[in-house]
Order: sequence, then C-alpha cells, then structure tokens
Amino acid sequence: MSGNPKAPKASETVARGPGMRGGPKFAKPKNTKGTFLRLLKYFKPYLLTLIIVTICIIAAAEANVYGTAQLKPIIDDHLTPMVKNGATAEAWSRFVTAIIKMGAVYALGAVCIYIHSRLMLKVSTGILYDIRTEMFAKMQKLPIKYFDSHTHGEIMSRYTNDTDSMREMLGQSVPNLINSFFRVTSVFVMMVDLSPALTVITIIMLVLMIFVVKTLGKRSGAFYKKRQAALGVANGYIEEMTEGQKVVKVFCREEKTNTRFAELNDNLRKAEAGANTWASILMPIMGNLSYIQYAITAVIGALMVVAAIKGNAHALIALSVGELITFLQYTRNFAQPITMMSQQFNSILAALAGAERIFALIDEEPEVDEGTVRLVNARLGENGELIECAERTDCWAWKTPDGELTRVRGHVIFNDVTFSYDGEKIVLDDISLYAKPGQKIAFVGSTGAGKTTITNLINRFYDIQEGVITYDGFNIREIAKDDLRRSLAMVLQDTHLFTGTVRENIRFGKKDATDEEVVNAAKLANAHSFIMHLPEGYDTMIVDDGENLSQGQRQLLAIARAAVADPPVLILDEATSSIDTRTEAHIERGMDELMRGRTVFVIAHRLSTVRNSNAIMVLEHGKIIERGDHKELIAQKGRYYKLYTGAFELS
Repeated sequence: MSGNPKAPKASETVARGPGMRGGPKFAKPKNTKGTFLRLLKYFKPYLLTLIIVTICIIAAAEANVYGTAQLKPIIDDHLTPMVKNGATAEAWSRFVTAIIKMGAVYALGAVCIYIHSRLMLKVSTGILYDIRTEMFAKMQKLPIKYFDSHTHGEIMSRYTNDTDSMREMLGQSVPNLINSFFRVTSVFVMMVDLSPALTVITIIMLVLMIFVVKTLGKRSGAFYKKRQAALGVANGYIEEMTEGQKVVKVFCREEKTNTRFAELNDNLRKAEAGANTWASILMPIMGNLSYIQYAITAVIGALMVVAAIKGNAHALIALSVGELITFLQYTRNFAQPITMMSQQFNSILAALAGAERIFALIDEEPEVDEGTVRLVNARLGENGELIECAERTDCWAWKTPDGELTRVRGHVIFNDVTFSYDGEKIVLDDISLYAKPGQKIAFVGSTGAGKTTITNLINRFYDIQEGVITYDGFNIREIAKDDLRRSLAMVLQDTHLFTGTVRENIRFGKKDATDEEVVNAAKLANAHSFIMHLPEGYDTMIVDDGENLSQGQRQLLAIARAAVADPPVLILDEATSSIDTRTEAHIERGMDELMRGRTVFVIAHRLSTVRNSNAIMVLEHGKIIERGDHKELIAQKGRYYKLYTGAFELS
C-alpha cells in the first residue's frame, strides 16, 4: 500500500523493542498503586457479593484459629487428666465431644472457603467481562494510526495474557491475601494471650521475614514487569510471522525470522528466568526461616513447660503442655499465611503490570470528532425541495445543526493540502485537485507517492496539517466521522472477510440489506456465479479470513460489499489487483454500472483500468506532476506516457 511510509509497520514495532520510539509503550509500569485503586472501581457493581465474600473469608480465617485453640482444652482438660487418673466413660465422652466440636469448627471454615471461592469466581469473571467489554468498545473508537503503530499480537496479548493474570489475582490472590491477613492477625492475638515471651521470638522472626519479602519481592516485581513486556513483543512477532508464512517461504527468510525470534525468545527467557528465580528463592527462604522459628520456639517452650512443672517458672512464662502444643501450632499457622502472602505478591505484581497495559489501551485518545453535519435520508418534494425521511431512498442529504439540507452529490475538493504522518517527512506536498459529482478520478504513481494517503484523508483516517478538503461544499472536519464514512465505500487491495456466511459478509456493507439486495450486489460485482457453485451458496461459511476461497473470490465479495452499501462516493484501492484479466473484463462492466452516477477514486498499477477516467493524477514524491485524461497524458509524452508504453515501470 502506498502513501504511509512513516506509519510504523508491525515488524518495525517489534524490532525497536520496549522503551524505544515507536515500540511498545507498556515496558515500565509507572503507577502500581494508582492502577490497583483504579481496578477497585470495577468492584462497585458487586459490592453486596463482596461483602458476603469478605464475611466468609473472615469466618474461614477465624474458624481455623478457633479450631486450633481447641487443642489446649483437649490436651490440658481432657487428655492429660485421662493419662493421670485413668480413662473413664465420662472422660472419654467429654474427650470425644471436644474432638467433634473442633471438627465442626474446621468444617464450618471449609464451607466458608467453598462459598467465598464460588462467589469470588463469579465476581472475577464478571469484572473481566466488564474490562474486556470496555477494552473492545474503546478499540472501536481508536484512530487508524493506533493500529498502524501497534502489532496485532501486542493488542491481543492484553485480551489474553494480561486478563488471565488479572483473573488469577482477582479470583485467588486477593482472597488469599485477605484470608492470610486475618489469620495472621488473629493468630498473633492468640499467641500473645498464650505466651507473651514466646511471642517476642515470633515478632523478631516476623521482622526478618518481612525484610526478606520486601527485598526479594522488589527484585521479582521488576522482572515480572519485564516479562509482561517481552511476552507482548514476542506474541506480536509470532502472530506477524504466522500471517506472513507464505511470504517468508517464498523469499527463503526462515533463517532470518528464526534468528529474530531467537532474540525475542531469549529476552523473554531471561525475563521469565529472573522473575521465576526470585520467586523460587522466596519460598525456600521463607520456609527455612519458619522452621528455624519453630525449632527455637519449641526448645524454649519446652524449657518453660519443665520449669512450670517443677514450680520454678514465673507466672508470665509458665506454660502447660497444651498451651505449648497450641502455641507451636499457631507458630506454624503464623508462618504459613505470611509465606502465602509472599506468594500472592508475585501474582499481584504480574496482574497489576498487565492491568496497567490494559488501562493504557483504555486511556488512549479516541478519534476526535468535532463534526456537526449529519447524513440523512431524503426525498424530493413536489417543488424539488429536499425533505428528510426515515426510510432509505436513492437520495441522501447533509443536515446542518440548524436543519438546512444539502443534497449529497460527491463533489470533493483538495485545496493546498499538505500532510505528514509523523510531523517530519512530508507525504503530500501542497496537493490541489477536485472531483466533480459522477467523475472517476484515478491516481497513478510509484509506491509511496501518496496515492493511498489521499483516500485515507478523504475518510479522515488521518487529519491534514495544512489546507482544506471539502465535500459538497463542507469542510470534512465539519461532517461527523460516522456519517462521512457512511457516504463512502472502499474496496481495498488487502481484502478482509469475517467469520460468517457469504451473505453476512456482503451485508456487512449495509446491515439492513435484504436478501434481494445482497444477490443484486453480488451480480453487480460478478460474484453471483461462483457463489452459487459454493457448497451452501450464499449460506456457505467463510472461515479464517476467507481461506476457503481464492484471493480473486475474496476480492469479488469485497466489491459486492461495497455495492450493497450504495454510497455516493466509491474508493477503489487496487480493487482488481488479485483478479485475472479475463475476470476483470467481466467485472469492469459491472463496475461501470456500480460507478455510474457516483464520484469514484481509483488507485491502480494496472493502467488499463484507468483509461476511461475523467482525470488521471500522476503522483511522485507527494506532488502531482501530471494531470489530465488518458488522451491528454499520452499526447504530453511525459511520465504517464512512459508508464503506459512500458518505457518506465512503477516501482
């Protein structure tokens, strides 16, 4: 495609890498706290459910703590007396009752865990549904330049990898973090109540654990951010190479692409290795610290029990066997949630890095649309005046905010237009041209001369820096973009078909088109014949962007899609480039019918398709170097004459 030399291609974006100009903009998350607070706003519709979830999480945590507390009376009040005084039936009954009570408490905790897990699953999937919906809705409002500067794989990574990491955080990490917090708090209170002296040892070890978690978590978080960035780049390259496999094989570039992928894959490996290394180190260190704490507590606690039995212990440090066993169990329960919290931090960091990339897409500036002139259906009154109507007619009108109607005729004028994609390199330099209603205007020139850019500007995919473009007397900036584009139909060289039936793909040009209109459009594009030879005719399913059709058939359907839209202005960008000359001859008759009464802009390398144009513009380096009809340009014996006679070839 010509005319967009500075808009970054997908491969260029990948090659630049994170942090470089034009590369992915998500390499270094900047505001983790702000991202988390923003994420919390998505919880608002699920407030009642979250209250229930929180109650269940607290209940589960407290059940675990209370169940452990039953060890003390079981040992001191039941088991020890039974050992000293003998096991009577009454003693056994009280012992079994205490065991059942402890089991019931743990069972209640298990039920609460089940309830909050199911409810949190509902909340997390609902939030991700809301986020994906918002992302997709925002994507429809983004300008074309956004998709020119971001790979498809990079964008898809936000829908897949980033949302998946958020799902894990919302469904597992956050609930586990809350549960661990309440368990740690409750266990600490119980430990202080049992033995303030042993609790001091626990606090000292806790301070050491927090220092380790903070230090290793910081290092791990940095690598997780790098991993998310490297993953997006690698996915973008994989998707690009998958789509371009034919080109890769035709030009024997397998080794080159393998080398490039090896570089990207190695970057991803290093980032993943770094993240996983620090995450893996954290668990053993925390585990060993908890074992050391347990051993120290057990030894000192045993000495305190012996001292209490001998009667040599102060009341503040005296311990019974039941209290020591309960405290040791609390020690394990105290270390376990801290270890679990350290695990969840890694998941949360990865999710927040992904969330920031998602919010970066949501926060992208949408297309600016300051247009107030609208496109409406109209009919002619008895005196020839325009009257707005609801039903579709063969007459359209521009409606200004004050209600004035102007018939849509397709009169397009470029007046001293200068344009640059990046603000530096000029792509169109002081272009002036006009297309009267019903005229066919052709653009010829080398690749990069600016042909496609002109059609992009008519659609306002990009806005010009200097000059003005008018459409039926209105500056196109005054026309609402949706209405401007509804008045135009484009047939591109690179056709795109959607998953669905042939009928649905043609109807994409006009959502309320009847079956008869679809068939007539197909006949006009000379597509009806091959459609009827498909297994299910118009109901044949198209998959994988039309892989079950030939390139020529795909282009015929694209032409039919434009035909059913029935617009006043038609843009053909190499519309017949993938069709053989024999088929093209048949199509031209249908195309002539399609173009009758419309303003048509044609971009073509095959000069035989532009001979009957009202005006042919020869572009080079963003300037119009020749203009006129076929006979006039041949008579001038300039660039067009050389192109037509083969003395000069388009590059």
